Amino acid sequence: MNTDILIVGCGVAGLYCALNFPENRNILIVTKNIARKSDSYLAQGGICVLRDEDDYKAFFEDTMKAGHYENNPESVDIMIRSSQGVIEDLVSFGVRFEKNGEAFNYTREGAHSAPRILFHEDETGKEITSHLLETARKRKNITLIENFTMVDLICDDNECRGIIGHDENGDFNAITANYTVLATGGIGGLFEHSTNYRHLTGDALALAIKYGVKLQHIDYIQIHPTTLFTKKDGREFLISESVRGEGAILLNSKGERFVNELLPRDKVSKAIFAEMEKEGTEHVWLSLAPIPEEEIKTHFPNIYQRCLDEGYDVTKEPIPVVPSQHYFMGGIDVNGFSKTSMDRLYAVGETACNGVHGRNRLASNSLLESLVFAKRAASDINLNYNSLKDDSLPEVKPEKYENYKEEYKELILRSIEEEKQSHE
Repeated sequence: MNTDILIVGCGVAGLYCALNFPENRNILIVTKNIARKSDSYLAQGGICVLRDEDDYKAFFEDTMKAGHYENNPESVDIMIRSSQGVIEDLVSFGVRFEKNGEAFNYTREGAHSAPRILFHEDETGKEITSHLLETARKRKNITLIENFTMVDLICDDNECRGIIGHDENGDFNAITANYTVLATGGIGGLFEHSTNYRHLTGDALALAIKYGVKLQHIDYIQIHPTTLFTKKDGREFLISESVRGEGAILLNSKGERFVNELLPRDKVSKAIFAEMEKEGTEHVWLSLAPIPEEEIKTHFPNIYQRCLDEGYDVTKEPIPVVPSQHYFMGGIDVNGFSKTSMDRLYAVGETACNGVHGRNRLASNSLLESLVFAKRAASDINLNYNSLKDDSLPEVKPEKYENYKEEYKELILRSIEEEKQSHE
């Protein structure tokens, strides 16, 4: 199988990247699960946007401060300056952000100094991703293959020519492409407690390590302060930061507040862990009492319903919450156009690290960052497009990949630990 451009992953980054290529390019998107099972669908809070020039300095400072000033200032500037154009694109695809009459309705989340977040109820990610997916399925030049898992890169002399992968039946195939874009999401599937889908196991990161593709900050892993505490197996249910942005408060077992809920995520998580250790508890409590009941049901209908399903009525009682692995700020090192250190290989979304987030991501910057730099990847490929000199398919030897899941997990976790130790 061969194509002009291969995109591995179909969250917002992969889909939006595909939609920014001209229709005379053949685009193949492969995704590890069904198309709708990407973490982009799970994003609850919203997407940041530069409301006007007066908010630029504050938006920039909020992002830098949350990232402990370890962000790449140039990347932060690109993201903010590009935000309005991205929102215009999304609206043209049919995305419905909440409005007051004809004007957008903005909300605020933790560590933001002003309301600058557009949202759709409490499932903004689903609203955006579903419209991108629907648009991509209508494009004749875009082909989507589900349940296809990448296990290797096809590369020689630091040039990527495609990937090797297998379908749900375990049948292996090679795909060559003039350009390959890695958009495989985060690494939550490697952890016991995570808000991520379990199949997101850092496949692109493992292959980058394997082939010496440059990485950045792979030990920068964000813990989300508030996920619904449960003893059930599976993905943790996230209680959006916007709940605290609208007034919800954190309480210990005595019903006492112990932290400023609008601090950056890492600081709130640290305070929760400290309170749990002090009290010897498995969780703390989140009270939505300061939020009017009608607002809870209209702004957070899915959180309200999920908590009801778990036996908690958030309009009448607090809910148990605990921090969980949530987001990967590090990743495959890329430049301002999402190009990696390997020729013909790009990385976008949570897979990549362009330095926007620094050590800790500001709430609701993830969707925006993914979209901005996915579009820039497409523009760079469009500008410099040329075909491979050799698009022949290599022989695939399935026996080489008998234990790849365990090997790649060990490789990633060992590399993260080595990176941590290098900072000590």
